[in-house]
Amino acid sequence: MRRRYKKGTGTGIIVFVVLCIFGIVAFGRIRLEERKKELDGQIKKLESRIDEEKERALDIKNLEAYVQTKKYIEQMAREKLGLVYEYEIIFKEEKGD
Repeated sequence: MRRRYKKGTGTGIIVFVVLCIFGIVAFGRIRLEERKKELDGQIKKLESRIDEEKERALDIKNLEAYVQTKKYIEQMAREKLGLVYEYEIIFKEEKGD
């Protein structure tokens, strides 16, 4: 007595394994695409932050140059120390009751 195997059994197993592998690959691809979107968002944030820092560095450089000018020194002497030139007249407001 010989046993006869159905031809569909081996083929069915192969198809099942191939479908499982396909499913795993598809799921992995979806996860990778989501991760790529997250990383792209981080890249955009970091690039905008770099631009902001470049602007800030330029502002600091300009301020550094301004601080070295005579105009800035004069302004600070007037505001902080209350100094004036000899030829200037100072008017003060009277405080009345």
